[in-house]
Amino acid sequence: MAGPVLEMRSIVKTFPGVKALSDVNLTVRQGEVHAICGENGAGKSTLMKVLSGVHPHGSYEGEILFEEQNCSFRDIRASEQHGIVIIHQELALVPYLSIAENIFLGNEHASRGLINWNETLRHATQLLRRVGLDEHPETRVADIGVGKQQLVEIAKALSKSVKLLILDEPTAALNDEDSAKLLDLILELKNQGITSIIISHKLNEIRKVADSVTILRDGRTIETLDVKAAETTEERIIAGMVGRDLDHRFPERTPHEGADEDAAPALEIRDWTVHHPIDQQRKVVDDVSIHVRRGEIVGIAGLMGAGRTELAMNVFGRSYGRYAGGTVLKDGTEIRTRTVAEAVGHGIAYVTEDRKHYGLNLIDTINRNISLTALGKVARRGIVDEHEERQVSEGYRTSMNIKAPTVFEPVNKLSGGNQQKVVLSKWIFAGPDVLILDEPTRGIDVGAKYEIYTVIDQLAAQGKAVVFISSELPELLGMCDRIYTMAAGRLTGEVPRAEATQEVLMRQMTKDKEVTR
Repeated sequence: MAGPVLEMRSIVKTFPGVKALSDVNLTVRQGEVHAICGENGAGKSTLMKVLSGVHPHGSYEGEILFEEQNCSFRDIRASEQHGIVIIHQELALVPYLSIAENIFLGNEHASRGLINWNETLRHATQLLRRVGLDEHPETRVADIGVGKQQLVEIAKALSKSVKLLILDEPTAALNDEDSAKLLDLILELKNQGITSIIISHKLNEIRKVADSVTILRDGRTIETLDVKAAETTEERIIAGMVGRDLDHRFPERTPHEGADEDAAPALEIRDWTVHHPIDQQRKVVDDVSIHVRRGEIVGIAGLMGAGRTELAMNVFGRSYGRYAGGTVLKDGTEIRTRTVAEAVGHGIAYVTEDRKHYGLNLIDTINRNISLTALGKVARRGIVDEHEERQVSEGYRTSMNIKAPTVFEPVNKLSGGNQQKVVLSKWIFAGPDVLILDEPTRGIDVGAKYEIYTVIDQLAAQGKAVVFISSELPELLGMCDRIYTMAAGRLTGEVPRAEATQEVLMRQMTKDKEVTR
């Protein structure tokens, strides 16, 4: 067995009011893929930022040994000079520069201030071939998908003679096909002698590529396990992450299938059609009709490009694309949702799949984010009652178990799971009758997922109508009373809970013709 290439000993990192890391230890062997697991806020990303110089030497306690040398990285460039390269969850690419320009940004092939473009393109082509990306190096990054952008990031890392590659949630924004390609590339890099550290909440991916897994909880090292050992089951890893056995991935609930059949649906969408915002000849949603009753959780399943998010965003105030036809009914009465304000006024809420760009004001506090959707509830004569606003947000901080020292913490300081709880809190505070949840657990660990599932189940029990869009079939099967399937913008099926399996849903998601309604 190869010896350690990296040792992090007794790492302590403190932020104002929060000890993010407390006596954390990590040992990574030469040539292995080492996974790091833990709930949101466990300290995974913070530990990697210490390692890569984002948090410089002197801002933390403890020591780092890389290739048996004691290292004191003052910044990212210093760690990269040793061959340690980190790829963050939010990709650090410039969209309007070419692939080649991005790969060598800050590391240009230049002499006397002039870039050698022939050498740049030649080397970029070699690197793209190495990561399996068949794109011309002069292609703009804005013109390729997220999966290919991840490969560009890895090519960029390889250009720096990487020895230790750190990937923070590398597949969080990828579809299944792109995720599989990326995981295969990680294994190929391992065969080439490159050591990798991967942070991921997806335990099936960890079991596929990792040799070892270190579990963090509340900023402390819990244990390191051999992934290939028979006793290292998903249940064992989950128990280490959350500090308890998670007997069920989903809360027990009484299905609401067929409830209140005589009552009009809380939300009904009829014959909805949306055109692409740029290519207005292309339909991204094509004559789709769905309904959801009070107390129901209704899922929408589909592969990338199926039109699920496009449908939700266009119904919610024409937030995406060009409306081309269709009707929305609320409790049997036709309503207009031409603007977000109109949709909210009719009791419809939409929790976006992109919480950082569209769901939150990242530079503002938990307090302000929660109250924003319904300021009238905490205002008197047009002036916000700050005491009442704080009481409301404190109530949600407690009931939603948002891990933050105070409600005045900026949301950009929170982990992904806690940010998602803030997004849910702000829309619950608005008091909607219908919630459209778009990938509500994306990038969130299993413990936080269970908490959010419980909140969703409680909302349904209160009589709310819930539309649940997800790329994860197990959570649709675990949470929904009925599941619609979409493909290429068209509705392809409606599957009741009793008949739903992953195989049935996948078969419906890959159909090429509309279901007969």
